[in-house]
Amino acid sequence: MIRVLLADDEHLIRGAVAALLGLEADLEVVAEVGRGDEVAAAVAGHDPDVAVLDIEMPGLDGLAAAEELRAAGARCAVCMLTSFGRPGYLRRAMAAGVRGFVAKDAPTQELAAAIRKIHGGGRYLDGELAAGAMAAGDNPLTEREREILRLIGTGTGTARIAAHLHLSEGTVRNYLSTAMAKLDEPTRIAAARAAKDMGWI
Repeated sequence: MIRVLLADDEHLIRGAVAALLGLEADLEVVAEVGRGDEVAAAVAGHDPDVAVLDIEMPGLDGLAAAEELRAAGARCAVCMLTSFGRPGYLRRAMAAGVRGFVAKDAPTQELAAAIRKIHGGGRYLDGELAAGAMAAGDNPLTEREREILRLIGTGTGTARIAAHLHLSEGTVRNYLSTAMAKLDEPTRIAAARAAKDMGWI
């Protein structure tokens, strides 16, 4: 029996996936959570073989939760479940040790097959997501540029970003200009949106 943890903030979807996986003879859903910051405690408490994490969750996104599990040395394999085909997500997930990446609109049989495969030590990557990631190329942004664009995306102004990161406002503007040029976007808001759409922030 493969023990599965499900993390998805959409209660209806999580319940449906749990019910459908429960019909599989070799799969057992042992825990469900609705927030990313509840994942680590649930994994510690229920010891699943596979954690299926949605990317977009409150508290902590699925990728950050996967990174947290890896840092804690959790033994479970991780499979990302997402409705977003952002290539940067796939690359970041792979860097976090995620072994499976399944589109949210995939049939339940596909998710079950992915869970079995990664539990057996293999990898499962949705073909379209993998192709998109390869076509998009590497993330051109530095860690500092990503950090600043993340803050811009939350509506934080240049002065507050500078104070928060202990940089001068001119330095923050230089990082933004460089990021805008790399992303070929005319404004900082457009650059933040483009980086988010690619899964790079």
